[in-house]
Amino acid sequence: MAGADNSKPKTSGFIVLDKPEGLSSMTAIAILRRKAGGVKTGHAGTLDPLATGVLVAAVGRATKSISRVMDTTKRYRTRIDLGAFTETDDREADRVEVATDDPPDLDRIEGALEGMRGTHLQPPPAYSAMKVGGRRAYQLARQGRPVPVAPRQVTAHSVEVLEYRWPELELELHVDKGFYVRSLARMLGEALGTGGHCLAIRRTAVGPFDLSMAHDPEALEDPLPLGLLIGVDDALVLLDG
Repeated sequence: MAGADNSKPKTSGFIVLDKPEGLSSMTAIAILRRKAGGVKTGHAGTLDPLATGVLVAAVGRATKSISRVMDTTKRYRTRIDLGAFTETDDREADRVEVATDDPPDLDRIEGALEGMRGTHLQPPPAYSAMKVGGRRAYQLARQGRPVPVAPRQVTAHSVEVLEYRWPELELELHVDKGFYVRSLARMLGEALGTGGHCLAIRRTAVGPFDLSMAHDPEALEDPLPLGLLIGVDDALVLLDG
């Protein structure tokens, strides 16, 4: 009886996806899994459906090393509307307008942002994937049930203003794992006495993996070309670099 054919290359490695708006992270991974021939796949950190950008995916045996990627820092660009709050802290829910007779100037905004730099306590959004009593917080929130999620310690290495034209503010963030961009928008609005919710969130990097490496999951060839995968050893070198 002939032995098993081991000549076929194994589908294994990392690939950086540029998740489009409206697609869930799990749907993006499902598309990749199908194009990779059904092998095990996973990702290193969820993006909200309305968020876009870098989603690092692991294929095959690379999934064993995915925690290394998850523990890295993240970079984002976000556009915040200071004119209103929403239940979801983004534009998925109805606006609750906040009347502001004296819109804050850039100095006031910088002063408020100072308390959101470095290590501090941050309350996660009510609509988040955190588990509360075994249920996802967003599941409870959608049922109209209270979601008592305690503030968590987070770290922002940098929060920089890119552009400001009332009521919209664009920021660039470099943060550790566990930081919620939507929470920053709400906290900023509360500190300023204005509104605050995210109009757009784009993740530009996860550790060393950035948008220059990214592929649209829906545009990937089927079957997935193995040449697009970053080998596990090469990925670990990037992470250690």
